Amino acid sequence: MFWVLLLVLAWSVAVTACARLCLAAVRSATTGTNAARAAGHTPPAHGLTLYEAAFLSGGPARVADLTLVSMASDHRLLLAHTGWATVVDPRARDEMERSVLGAIGPEGQSPIPPVRARTATGEAVRGLADRLVNAGLAMPDGARTTVAAGLREVRAAATAVLVLGAVALLVPAPNVPHTLVALWFALPLALTLSCLAIARAEIPPYARWASPAGLRLLDSLSHDRTYLTSVAVHGVRALNEPNLRAAFERTPYPWHE
Repeated sequence: MFWVLLLVLAWSVAVTACARLCLAAVRSATTGTNAARAAGHTPPAHGLTLYEAAFLSGGPARVADLTLVSMASDHRLLLAHTGWATVVDPRARDEMERSVLGAIGPEGQSPIPPVRARTATGEAVRGLADRLVNAGLAMPDGARTTVAAGLREVRAAATAVLVLGAVALLVPAPNVPHTLVALWFALPLALTLSCLAIARAEIPPYARWASPAGLRLLDSLSHDRTYLTSVAVHGVRALNEPNLRAAFERTPYPWHE
């Protein structure tokens, strides 16, 4: 029966994709700790700085956003609701702020999207990322991309099972009710959807950036409700000022959250 061959193919696709995602998740869970042991580093005893918390929560983009918001809250940078950044005080307090000012340029004014993008890919953020990876708090690039690829593969497998099931239902199957065929294909579909649901529950969005040790330090910030800490952990959606929210909402870019 042709539909049985399609069912076998559906099961093969579903099982393979789910197994790869599980292996990727297990490997990523140990990568940060192994890297820290190999480098001989230990997590900082002082806890996380705001920049470190921002990176572990949302990656380079979150660090750029936090820096912009921090400078705006100190009235050293004006983020207009029209989507432009204007320098008020050109004196930088740290390397992140120097990166932002450099991204804005000597004219002192620039649209916000390129400022965010240049800051997120600048030397200051890359240096921060390297320090966190060496300390075992952040995931190396390879581990992040492996888990992301596993999730994409499971989503693709779920779609493939649906397509194969639809084809099986369109092909005549003598003496086999369509309902029974659909039920058989529902099993591999349930496997892929369950795998995605578990991954959504067990792998929070910031696990893409933070290692298990980094996640534990982030958990220690859960009780801290200060303004900049909320932005570092939750992103620009934590902004409670309408003008600032408008500045970011009108300037989406590849890392926008």
